[in-house]
Formats: sequence, structure tokens, C-alpha cells
Amino acid sequence: MTDFKFQLEQIIANHLPGEITHLEMSPLNRGLSSVALQQANNVKESAVAVLIFEVENRLQCTLIQRPIYTGSHSGQVSFPGGKKDPTDLDLIHTAIRECWEEIGVILERDHLVGKLTPVYIPVSNFYVEPFVFYYPEIPTFEKDLREVEEVFTFHLDALLDESNVATVEMQISSNFTLKEVPCFVLEQKQVWGATALILNELKAVLKMIF
Repeated sequence: MTDFKFQLEQIIANHLPGEITHLEMSPLNRGLSSVALQQANNVKESAVAVLIFEVENRLQCTLIQRPIYTGSHSGQVSFPGGKKDPTDLDLIHTAIRECWEEIGVILERDHLVGKLTPVYIPVSNFYVEPFVFYYPEIPTFEKDLREVEEVFTFHLDALLDESNVATVEMQISSNFTLKEVPCFVLEQKQVWGATALILNELKAVLKMIF
């Protein structure tokens, strides 16, 4: 899959589709998050690791499901990642550190393929930079029981199957429901919000390769 990694690097570096790909999966027709970012204060910098690897000649991508807790991202499916620590050298360091802490996979900068378009999340005031990593072997996962309910993977080509895209009603809390929320359905899990935005840009990149 070295050809895939090379093509992925080239497209991300030179032909990244950009934020326009986020609109298709944006809930409530919120528009571009970069516009909302212009009105934000005290934004929390964060990073996620889009971890890709190969199993039996098929590409896989890694996601986690958060535990139920009192917070804006309770129970959601996301990439491994989190807030930048003061000791992090940069946001790449943040993504690498969080991947180790949350799912027990040791990434190196040599595994980095590139960065997708950042996403601003108004509800939590997080500015998220998504870094794509290509891992050279099948990872062994060891989840952080406090931060992660489940680690799971999906075939990357599932993003190209339009039957895996749905519009659903999302129960956010006991008294708040979002209607007509676009999502990917991957491994029988509904993936929406910032994670779906990132995946949709990755989907556009994959369409340039396959």
C-alpha cells in the first residue's frame, strides 16, 4: 500500500478538497465552521489522529466511542484526540500523545501523512486539527477506560458507499433533539458532527485515488 500512502500524501499536500466538503455533513445547515470561528473567543486548540492501517490488503480506519458523561460530546463517536497540553510541542504532538493515552498506539512523526482541514466546534469551543497517520502494521489497542468506551475500526472504502450515509434524528439530551442530522453509519454506529465532517473530506480525497 505504499502507492496509496504516496498518493494520499500528494493529494493532502497539493489538492486538499477543503472546508466545502464539510457542508454536506453539517448538522442544522450550520454553514462553514471557519465563519463561526471568527466570532469565537478563548478557543481551545485540539487535535485528532486519523489512524489508517492495512489488514489483508484492505485499508482500515480507527474510531472510538466516548463514554456517557456530563458534557457536550457524551457517547459520541470520534477519532482519538483531545486538547493541546501546555507541554505539547505542537498539535501533531497532541495527536500522537492522545492516540497513545486513549488507545495505546504509539505513533511517530514518520507515520504522518498530512493534515486535513481544521474544524471549529461551537458547542464546546474546540478548534480541531485532524492529522492523518499511516501505521505500518496492525495496531494493538489498549483503551483508556475513563476516556474510551470502545475502540473500533471500519473498512476505509465504506466511506465511498453511499448506502452508509443517512439522515437521522439525534437525541442529544432528555429535552433536546436534533432533527435531520447527516451521518455516516459505520459498523452499525452513527458518526456525526465534527467527525463526520472530517470523514467527508477524507471521502473526497479517496475519490481522487480510487
